[in-house]
Amino acid sequence: MKPGRLELRLEREFGGEGHVVVREALDLRDSGRYHDDTDHDLTADVIVDNLRDAPRGDVVDRWNWWLGSLALAYGPEYNQFTVRRSPRDRENGTF
Repeated sequence: MKPGRLELRLEREFGGEGHVVVREALDLRDSGRYHDDTDHDLTADVIVDNLRDAPRGDVVDRWNWWLGSLALAYGPEYNQFTVRRSPRDRENGTF
């Protein structure tokens, strides 16, 4: 997974701040948790395909939705990879 390419792909497809999702995606991949639970590598295609399933939102909303689904399926450890937004971020419309 190439971080720069993933970021561009996420921003193009979903809008928002792709770089914050890329950081978490790399941490998730490096943890090995996704591979251990699903027996699949975490790739850009896997991420984009799953984020497409989210009901709505920008890339951060979709990422958090997917991580919530993974937490329900495999355990709360996935919550550590969600992107947390501060109230100030929401007011300013930034990630």
